Amino acid sequence: MRHHYKNQAIKKFLYDKKAMLGLFIVLFLVCAVLIIPLIMDLDPYTTDKMAGFGKPPSKTHILGTDDVGRDLFARLLYGGRISLFVGIASTLVSVIIGIPLGLIAGYFRGAAESIIMRIADAFMSFPAMVLILVLVAVFGPSILTVTVVIGVLGWTAIAKLIYGNVLSIREKDFIEASRAVGMKNTSIIIWDILPNAIPPVWANISFRVAGGILTESSLSFLGMGVQTPQASWGNIIYAAQNLLVLTARPWVWIPSGICIILVVVGFNFIGEGVRDALDPKTK
Repeated sequence: MRHHYKNQAIKKFLYDKKAMLGLFIVLFLVCAVLIIPLIMDLDPYTTDKMAGFGKPPSKTHILGTDDVGRDLFARLLYGGRISLFVGIASTLVSVIIGIPLGLIAGYFRGAAESIIMRIADAFMSFPAMVLILVLVAVFGPSILTVTVVIGVLGWTAIAKLIYGNVLSIREKDFIEASRAVGMKNTSIIIWDILPNAIPPVWANISFRVAGGILTESSLSFLGMGVQTPQASWGNIIYAAQNLLVLTARPWVWIPSGICIILVVVGFNFIGEGVRDALDPKTK
């Protein structure tokens, strides 16, 4: 029965045009940022003094150079690697924290439920961006700090989703049967509850990746995210705070902006496709 349900979900996802478009966009961008720098032997850090500083696109530099003469096309691709890494790794941190806490709170109830859910409520009561800015300022802006902070502050949504699912599953007949035959709580949680509670999380994971990329871009745009000389899509757009760059040199920031929009839309389409595929009410 479970195998049939999984096949049906995969089939619905593959026939979802928006989900397939989102998957194509994400795979295209991932392949571009991973493969093109290797093929073209691009260098995002070295200043090309011969090309000049802040120059427009040319045959040598497809997207021109930045204010210190670095190749903007190379920085766009290498920046994509970092932005995607932050989005995916921060989501992984949220999942690693959120799923176990949600399972514990939903299955054991009592004191564990009260403590975990009150902590989640406390996290959610603060404006997320303000709290992230404070924590990044305290620990210092870096790829690792931004990734961990975004991930740690994002666990609440996943934990609450798992918690709600576990509450409805824990009273099912097959759970009672597992208890009756003497299965340990750990085994019941891992083998009976987790596989049934986790499907809705898959859609949330895709949305979380998109949110992580947007948060990193916002932090970098504010100067509190990934720091130069390392590139990210957010800190490339940071240059657009200069009115001259914003109006007279659009090739500096528009490509990064387009990439952010595309990857966020792509992950959101994937998330919607997964959500619809796992919903038994959709055809």
